[in-house]
Amino acid sequence: MEDKGTLTPRQMKLLKKFYEEGKTIEVHTVEKTQDELAEELGITRQALSNHLKVLKERGYIRTGRGFIDLTDKALDLLGEKKGDVFVFVRIEPTKRKNVYEAIKKLNIKKIYRITGDIDLIIEADKKMLDEILEEISSLDGVKETITHIVLEVL
Repeated sequence: MEDKGTLTPRQMKLLKKFYEEGKTIEVHTVEKTQDELAEELGITRQALSNHLKVLKERGYIRTGRGFIDLTDKALDLLGEKKGDVFVFVRIEPTKRKNVYEAIKKLNIKKIYRITGDIDLIIEADKKMLDEILEEISSLDGVKETITHIVLEVL
C-alpha cells in the first residue's frame, strides 16, 4: 500500500476534492470476470458486455477489471435497499469505556461519540436493527436508546 508521500500534490488535491464532493453510497460487489458471468448466464461475452454498458449508463452498476458494483439505484430497483438507522445511546458515565468497547464489536457502519445529552450515535443498516438493539440494551451501563429510521436521503 502506498503512503501519501508517493502521491503528487495534484493527486492529493484530487483525492481531497473527491472526498469533499463525494457522497457515500452502498455497493454490492460481484468479483467475477465477464467471461465467467457470460458462461454462467448462458450468453456470449459480447451480449453480456452490451447489457453491462446499458446498466452502467443508467447508473445501476460500476465496472472494473474483475468486479461489478451494484449501486444504491440498483438496490432500490430490486427492493433490496433496507435503509439506514441512527440509534442514539445514553450511557452511565462510569461505564462508558466498557460500553464503547462492546459496541465497537457489533455489526454496525459507524459509531459517533458526541457531546451533549447523548453519548453515542450509532449508524447501522435497518435489517440489523433488532439484533443491534438487543445487544446494546443488554449492555451494563446503557441507560437509554432512541432509534431514528432514515426515510429518504435528500
